[in-house]
Amino acid sequence: MLTRRPGSVEIESLEEFDAVVGGGSASMNGWRLQSLDLRGRTNVLLRLDPAGAMLLGCRLSEQAERHLRAHGALVFPAIPDVPFNPYRGDLYSPDELYGGLRDSSYEQTLDARVYAWSRQVDHDLAGTLAQSLHDHAIDAALEEATPARPIVGVMGGHAVGRDSAAYAQAVHLGRSLTRAGFYVSTGGGPGAMEAANLGAYLSDQDDAAVRDAIGTLGVVTSFRPSVTDWARTAFDVRGRSPEGHPSLGVPTWFYGHEPPNIFASSIAKYFQNALREDVLLSLCTGGIVFLPGAAGTVREIFEDACENYYATAQTVAPMVLVGVGHWTGAVPAWPLLHALAEGRGMQSKVLLVDTVDEAIAALRA
Repeated sequence: MLTRRPGSVEIESLEEFDAVVGGGSASMNGWRLQSLDLRGRTNVLLRLDPAGAMLLGCRLSEQAERHLRAHGALVFPAIPDVPFNPYRGDLYSPDELYGGLRDSSYEQTLDARVYAWSRQVDHDLAGTLAQSLHDHAIDAALEEATPARPIVGVMGGHAVGRDSAAYAQAVHLGRSLTRAGFYVSTGGGPGAMEAANLGAYLSDQDDAAVRDAIGTLGVVTSFRPSVTDWARTAFDVRGRSPEGHPSLGVPTWFYGHEPPNIFASSIAKYFQNALREDVLLSLCTGGIVFLPGAAGTVREIFEDACENYYATAQTVAPMVLVGVGHWTGAVPAWPLLHALAEGRGMQSKVLLVDTVDEAIAALRA
C-alpha cells in the first residue's frame, strides 16, 4: 500500500481544483492532479506558478500545457489506444465495470473489453506502462478508501455454485462478519467470493430476504456458460435492495475469465496478480477465513502464512481454515501450516474449524 508524501495535495475533481484555487493558492507546488478536464481552466492555470506540480492524464489547452511544462510542472499525457484510464482517482463500481449490460452482452462491457485488451500478445511499451500506472492508481485509491474498522478477508473457490450449501454458508459468513462489526473483503470474483460479498451486502436484511436472494441467484448457478445471464441475475437481486451494506472486492484481469461479482460495492481491480494478492492479504488486519478451495486458495494460505511467520506476535493476523475434512484430507494444507506455526508467534492464531459459525466465534474472540 502507498503512503502519501507529506505536503502533497491530491486533486481528483474540478470541484476540488476550484476550492484549492479559491482558497487563495498562488503556487501549485505539491499538487497532484488526476484525470481532470482543465481546458475550461486555462486562464486560472496561467495565473498560477506550476513549479512542483504533477498532472496525470489531464486534458489541457495547448497554451496551458506549454505554460505548465515551461515553468516546472510534470505533465503526463493520456496514453492512447487503451480502453481504460491509467490515471483514475477512485476504485471501480459494479455499474462502471458492467455498464450497458441491460442492453447488450457482457462482451460489450468495460470489464470484458479491458480483459480482451490485456490478452493481446504484443503489448508495446505504452501498453505495459499503462497497466503499471493503472495498478499504481488503484493502489492509491484503495488506500484512501480503506475503512477504519477491522477488515476480514474471505478466501474460497470461484467454482462454488450458487445453488450449493457451500454458497449459502459463505453468504452466512459474510453477513455475520458484517453484523459483528467487521468489513468484509474478498478476491472479488464469483463462487464463494460472491457469496461473502452478497452476505455483507444483505447484512441489514432479514433471513427471508437472504433466502429469496439466494434462490433467485440459484437459477443461474455459474458464470459459465453465460457471464451475461450470471451478472444480470445478480443485478436483479441487487435492485431489490439498492441500499446494501458496503464491502470490498479485489479481483484481477490476470484471471479475467472469472468475472467480478457485483455485490462488492467497491472494486479494486488490478492487472498484476502478484500485486493484487499482496494488497489483498495486507488489508486484512482483522484476519482471514479460508473456505474450501483449490490451488488459488492454497497459494493465498501460504502467502499469508509467510507474512505471519516473520511477524511479531502483536502483528499476526488470525488465519481460520474452515472444513476439517477438506484441509486435512482432500487438500491437506493444514498439516504443513500447523507445522510451520508451531513455536512461532502465529501458533495461537492459526486455527482449523469445521463450520463458519466456529470461524466467526474465533475472529470475535
